[in-house]
Amino acid sequence: MNNKKLKMTWEDSLKIYDTIVESCNGFERKGKKMIYTSSNGYMFTLLNKAGEIGIRLPKEEATKFMEQYDTGHYYSYGAKMKDYVLAPESLWNNKPIMVKYFEQSFAYVNSFPTK
Repeated sequence: MNNKKLKMTWEDSLKIYDTIVESCNGFERKGKKMIYTSSNGYMFTLLNKAGEIGIRLPKEEATKFMEQYDTGHYYSYGAKMKDYVLAPESLWNNKPIMVKYFEQSFAYVNSFPTK
């Protein structure tokens, strides 16, 4: 018997990402190949080419998130994304938690000066 976890396809990840974004208030998904959300001139969530979701959070919240969910920093195209955490796949289907963090990220970038 094969107990290996099946790797989710990028398209599966995109469907989940879109479902989360559609459940949020005040923003929508952007991009065709580079998938992201942005507000006030700043990106705040990303879906990278590896099918991983990154969420931009204030430093203290990012630290708490990484500790609570046993995850790390988010990388896109090999670069560490400042202020971003990697959302573990174990959270993706917990829509209330993911919406909470996406909306928290939205509020965070809206606290920045407009670009």
